[in-house]
Amino acid sequence: MILSNVDILAAIDAGRISIEPLGGRDVSRPPFNASSVDLRLAPTITVPRSTPTSHRLDTEYDKVYYAQNSDKYEITDTSPYVLKPNFFVLAQTLETVYFPTTGDGPFYAARIEGRSSLSRYGMLVHFTAPTIHGGFGPARITLEIINLGHNDILLTPNVRICQLIIEEISCRPDDTPSQFRTQTSATG
Repeated sequence: MILSNVDILAAIDAGRISIEPLGGRDVSRPPFNASSVDLRLAPTITVPRSTPTSHRLDTEYDKVYYAQNSDKYEITDTSPYVLKPNFFVLAQTLETVYFPTTGDGPFYAARIEGRSSLSRYGMLVHFTAPTIHGGFGPARITLEIINLGHNDILLTPNVRICQLIIEEISCRPDDTPSQFRTQTSATG
């Protein structure tokens, strides 16, 4: 079951979900939509460098390698990051989210999705990793952003970059470790 804007706020108030800072509590206005909540872009963009290393998909993700082979850019309203066509960057949400799996429930998971108004410029905010599992956080959500459009896109902080669609899990999930559960940077 997908939560409505009213249910999302009730779950936050009950401590079943945490979204900090929330950016507003009026469910008829942003950041709320009828069945999602918008999240904003944090002020750091991480750009993986082109390296001579090939990546095997049957090995663990190497967050140390990516941290050492990426450049970070701090963006402002007056100094945006210019996302060129066919270029890929990592970013994070400004908000820290948490989906605890303690207590009696109910328990929640979510999906991160792009906003249609931004996708019409050709921007994707994730490729195939939309799931935010129960137990995630507290952490910011990493976004895998690519410009598939024909024109440059200016990335500025605090823009409503994506939407979080929250769903109830049928029962308490068993704990499964994840290297991304409490990530502190876009590279892991």
